[in-house]
Amino acid sequence: MKVTTLTVLAAALLSVAAPAALAESRLGFVNSDRVMREAAPAVRAQQRLEKEFEKRDQELQRLGKELQALQEDLERNGVTMAEADRRNKERSFNDLNRDFQRKQREFREDLNQRRNEELASVLDRANRAVKQIAEAEKYDVILQEAVYASPRIDITDKVIKALADSK
Repeated sequence: MKVTTLTVLAAALLSVAAPAALAESRLGFVNSDRVMREAAPAVRAQQRLEKEFEKRDQELQRLGKELQALQEDLERNGVTMAEADRRNKERSFNDLNRDFQRKQREFREDLNQRRNEELASVLDRANRAVKQIAEAEKYDVILQEAVYASPRIDITDKVIKALADSK
């Protein structure tokens, strides 16, 4: 009997105390995707990546056009070509295609690796900015992922501004 009474009393106290404690808590939300798109360090990182990989991207585009031209030539003139010429063109096409595929794969791998490095740096700075805002404004919890967050608790603009100010 005593255990049941104590359990009911504890449940009643928790149901009264929990909402009160929750009401005193300060909650914030940061849209990480928006920070990674709009924050100055993220924009600069994207520009660095574009500049760094621009020549390789242009080379891949040139190879792609060359490959397409070779394929069109084979389709258009393959029937009328001498057997040896057609085989040489097909071999040339296959070699160029293999080279193109390899370079494209290496390009994607290198780009992904560099993007991950750059974004890790931006994410680290963003997390430091979030922590500074949380400490300065006395937040208890700041969430980065949510199905829905009220604009009232969204501090994304503050984080973007803090990152722009920190350079």
